[in-house]
Formats: sequence, structure tokens, C-alpha cells
Amino acid sequence: MSRTARVVIPEVSLHIVHRGHDGDDTFVEEADYRAYLEALRFYAPRFGCSVHAYCLMTNHVHLLVTPHAPAACAQVMKHLAQRHSRRINGKLERTGTLWEGRFFSALVPTERYALNCYRYIECNPVRPTMVAHPTLYRWSSYHANSGAAPEGFLTPHPAYLALGGDPTRQASAYAALCNTPLDAKELDEIRKATRSGHAIGAERRPRGRPKAVTEENGDCHHLKFCFWRSPA
Repeated sequence: MSRTARVVIPEVSLHIVHRGHDGDDTFVEEADYRAYLEALRFYAPRFGCSVHAYCLMTNHVHLLVTPHAPAACAQVMKHLAQRHSRRINGKLERTGTLWEGRFFSALVPTERYALNCYRYIECNPVRPTMVAHPTLYRWSSYHANSGAAPEGFLTPHPAYLALGGDPTRQASAYAALCNTPLDAKELDEIRKATRSGHAIGAERRPRGRPKAVTEENGDCHHLKFCFWRSPA
């Protein structure tokens, strides 16, 4: 069966998830987290991606990025995966794949969903009770986006900038927003869209055989998308 083509639209943000093979750990020690972030800092501008948020979990990675060219995201993730695989395999004296395969991604078409993805990513360690609050987890961008420790390679998303008139107000408003967890419906929408490669919040074709088109139900195949583009 052929793979579903990944939808990438320049200047439209993406939520990305890349998981370790069979759920195995992708980071062995603290130096591995630092090395991944150094690589992200290098490859993102090289291939034309703005990074808004990230979280490095023990066995997977979350990113919120905006590609500025059709192949930008694929190039960044390809080089990140290859470089990190060489590092971990060399450390463990093994060969073979480190990652599950292709990374998963979903378009983030609106400001609302951009902020939801920020919170989904940076609060990821809280949901499995690894930590009580995102500020207690070292390997995410929460410290930068909440104003605690600015990080030079991050680019604020326009949705984040709209939270306040200056960086201090933006960081304060965002930190307050993160104190309210996403509800179950919002979490489920982000997960399903990312796994299936759809735009977050877009109507999706239901499973099973399509219904016949009638005057009552209209065209059940028509999908409505409204993409919000960030400025270059």
C-alpha cells in the first residue's frame, strides 16, 4: 500500500511527532538532549524552518514549526533523525533504526490551534505525571515561552505575539494559559489529526462507505479548510 502524501504548505505551521522504534528511548543521557537541540538550532534555519515550540520526551519528540519552503520540514527532520541515530547507535555500539519511521505531522491552520499546540507540546510531560508543572521539565521550550529563560533560536508564532503588546506581557499571558489544561476533545483532535496527517480542526471524511448524495445531506465528500498563513 502506498504511503499517504504529507501535506505541507509553506508559511502554514505544522505539529510534528517523531517516535522511537517500538517505543524505545531515543535519549540515553542529558548530553543527548543537548545534542538534539544543537542540531535543531543548526538545521532549522539552514533549511528554512521557524521553530516555535518543542518538547523532547524520553522516546519521542514534539515540534511546532513553520516551513518557509515545500521541502523545508522534510529536510530538517531527515537530517535531525540521521544525525541523532548515528550518535545513539555509536554510543550503544549497535546498528539499525532508532526511529519509528516517517514522522507524523498535522497542519495548524488557525491561531487558536497554534496556541493549543504550544500547550499540548510543552505540557506533554505533565499528562503522564512525569512532572507536576511544565516548568519542572528541562527539555522543552516552556522555559523560553513563559519568559523564564529566553532561547535564541525560537521564533514566536503570530498567535503567541498576539497575547500581549510586548515580550513580558506575552510570556505572562502564555504562562497563565498553560495553567489551564486542554480539554479531552482538544487533546483528541490534535492526536488524531497528527496521526492521520490532516489539518487540526478540519472536517474529515468518516470511516466506512460514503453515504449517497441527496438533497438532504448534500455532498458528504466536501471538506472545508481555512488556512491561516503566518507572515514570512
